[in-house]
Order: sequence, then C-alpha cells, then structure tokens
Amino acid sequence: MSVFTILFILSSFCQAAPPTVQEIIQKMDALMRGKTSYWEMTIMVQTARWERTIKLLSWAQGTEKSFIKITYPIKDKGVTFLKINNDMWQYIPKIEKIIKFPPSMMLQSWMGTDFSNDDLVKESSTVHDYTHVLLSEDEKSYEIESLPKEEAAVVWGKIVSRVDKTHYYPIKQEYYDEDNALIRRLTYTKVIKTSGRYLPTVWTMEPMDEDKVGNKTILKLDKIEFDIPLDDSLFSLRSLRTLSK
Repeated sequence: MSVFTILFILSSFCQAAPPTVQEIIQKMDALMRGKTSYWEMTIMVQTARWERTIKLLSWAQGTEKSFIKITYPIKDKGVTFLKINNDMWQYIPKIEKIIKFPPSMMLQSWMGTDFSNDDLVKESSTVHDYTHVLLSEDEKSYEIESLPKEEAAVVWGKIVSRVDKTHYYPIKQEYYDEDNALIRRLTYTKVIKTSGRYLPTVWTMEPMDEDKVGNKTILKLDKIEFDIPLDDSLFSLRSLRTLSK
C-alpha cells in the first residue's frame, strides 16, 4: 500500500461527521436564543381591510424567562408581559391589572397578529417537545419534519422546517394541524451577522385559512444583543408594573 493511499484513508476518517437531525434543531434553537438576549422589534399586521404597527422591547433568559414591553402604538404603550417557565402574565396599565394567562390562551393570537402568545414567549420547545426526522437536504439546506411526543402539550400535529446548512438559521417553517392540514407558514429573510452568529431579521407569518388569504404579519428585528447581563429582578411580577411606565 502506497503512502498516498494510507494518507487518503486517514484523511477520510478525520473528516467531521455530519450533524444529527437533533443537533441541527438544537443549533437552530440555540442560535435564536442565547443564554440571555435583548430584542427591539417592529411588527406590522397586514390584512385586506386594515394595517397595524406594534413596537416592542423584549428580554429573555434562556428558555425559562422572558419579559416584553409594548412601546407603540400609544393606546397599548406600557402593556407588559412576563413568562416564567410555563406561566405567563400580562399587565394592562389602563385598568392597572395583572392577568395570568391560562394554558388555553397560549396559542391564541398575540395582540391581533398572526403570531400566538406561545410564539412570543416560546413556552413550548421544538427541541424537547418533538421528535425530528431529516426529510431531505441539498447543498444549502436541510428539510426536517418535527412530530410531537405523546406526552407533549402542543397544538401542532407537525412542523416542517428548512434550515441553513452552514449557519443553522431557519429559512422557512410550516405548521400543520393534527389532520395534516397546513395552517400557517413562517418565512425568514434578510440575514445579517451579529454577535458572532447569522440571523434572519425579517420574519413573515402567513395564515393559510381561506378567509385570511393575503393576510400576513411581518416581524422586523431592529436591534439584537446576546449574552448580556440581566438582573433577575427584571423577571418578576413587580416589574410588570414598574417597567410599564
């Protein structure tokens, strides 16, 4: 056996193994979260009859805690949301009242958008609540099917995700009900590099209902910071009132 042949065989063994489908989903999830994060967002709701714009600030600590504050429009300014583990609260300054969300409300529309309460605070976890299968791949991306685990309290019967092969950011996600009907499609565009990671900064959610044809909600990330120091006191019921001002 020649030296060239030996070196070729050794180099083949040294090549990195491709990631498993679970690792791909974990990388995508970690990319979008970080240990801590701060986001400034603009959300535009578009329907055939009206349009609406919402601006908000969002802080998160891992997957367990998040805090959201509405800064625009004026009529909703100061409305705050807190999520700790599986619990979520909302403070409405006009009536000076804190409301706790029952689990049944997590999948309802958030502030009249095509996103759900769960989308904004990430109560359910694609990583832990679903099993994943690689459907296909090409030179640039993976297509992954996620099916709910039996014990998982989730609404989706299936999620199909397209994930970038190099940087692991999501490209597109399609959400199906238990009857395998496509309910909504989330498309990610305008990728930038920030905090050492590549992230899509425009997320477009489109409902597939016949009575909502042409409707969509566009979420734009105006500012993103990861792994920043956050005081634990931020994630408290008291902050719902004090940070509302």
